[in-house]
Amino acid sequence: MSAYWHSRWPGEDGGPRRQQVPLFGPGLDIRPGSQATVTSRDAMASTMVVLREPGEVYLLRHTMGVDTVSWVEQIDPETLEPIRRSPDLPGGPMWPGGMAAHANGSLYVVFGRYAHRLSPELEVLATRELPRDRPYNSFAIMPDGHIATKDFAGERPLANAETDVPSNSELLILEPDELEIVARLELPEASIARISMASDDIYVVGEYSLMRIKWNGALTLDDDFNVRYRTLPGQTYGWDPVIAASAAWFLDNGEGGTRYAGTMRGAGISEAPLHLVRIDLVTGAVTLTEICGLPNGLIVNPPLIDPRRQIAVGYDSGNGVMAAFSFDDAGVLTPLWSREQNHACHMMMFADSGELVTNDHDPTRFMDQFVVLDITTGNELLRADSGSPAQSVLFPAPGFDRDVYLCTFTTVSRLLVR
Repeated sequence: MSAYWHSRWPGEDGGPRRQQVPLFGPGLDIRPGSQATVTSRDAMASTMVVLREPGEVYLLRHTMGVDTVSWVEQIDPETLEPIRRSPDLPGGPMWPGGMAAHANGSLYVVFGRYAHRLSPELEVLATRELPRDRPYNSFAIMPDGHIATKDFAGERPLANAETDVPSNSELLILEPDELEIVARLELPEASIARISMASDDIYVVGEYSLMRIKWNGALTLDDDFNVRYRTLPGQTYGWDPVIAASAAWFLDNGEGGTRYAGTMRGAGISEAPLHLVRIDLVTGAVTLTEICGLPNGLIVNPPLIDPRRQIAVGYDSGNGVMAAFSFDDAGVLTPLWSREQNHACHMMMFADSGELVTNDHDPTRFMDQFVVLDITTGNELLRADSGSPAQSVLFPAPGFDRDVYLCTFTTVSRLLVR
């Protein structure tokens, strides 16, 4: 049973498996003649939107720099203007964190080296400083309600590369009331990616390997499942894993993200082509599938996997290519479609319609765009300017109607289809 609040989007990527599909409710229902209306608001360093009760939309934001703070706004679902705001929440070292609505009614935030518990009215109920002087990049809620989080072990803007990049990461379990640390496990590798979860199994993409950690009141590294995926010259580390279709899926060549300057295009430094990585959760078999075969590829986010249609969608933000593959029950991938598109953020798909929500940054106009594709064909169903000059490398979310929210480092936007 899930310990997330019963809403269609209670946390990033829709839940701890990162399948990026709303848990219930309608899609966009785009038809010939459908029109798009976009509302946007300047909101520096917006990370993600989560939904709680109908009409309750919460936006996580933070300051930039070295000694940072975060805060949560409850925003109007249509105008995006703040209804109420939390106090400033201490953060410290900066990296985009995360927020989720818990089944106990509270909102939880992990940002910088702090975890926070808030009421739905955005009052602070508990705060916990975490042990390492590094940012912790978000969290997942365990089925028993505990909070699992991990420190971010990659390069950061304004950080000292010689002293601030750690040699490994540590997984923590926090109890949900006072956020006390009840378990911790030092991992054998550094990890840049956000964690994912299936039942009581936590999956961590390390710099070289995919690790599985079991939770049963204590944390135990599964020594029988430590799968090395980084095997090619010039290949660099992977990002967030998606748990779907009996496998963990992620994209490699994540090194170079600190070169982001409003766009990921041209920022890659990896010499090997970028791959969609599939790791079988039973056998540990690794499949590497090239997205476009070009060097200097770059991503900082996960692919999207559609188990129902047996389609996997990946992308190379450094080279501006998206590609989809069909797969069979054995995990054999076959190219399905490919298109030039400057996509970099997390994706989202409406399961019934196969409407795939992506972004496309226009560098000539400095404008990020909503782009909705048909996942089976790659055909474009709808395109609209988001109002953001910066390319999103962050999170979309569904709304309560035929609408979608998108966050960037400058803007929060809402696309409404009629």
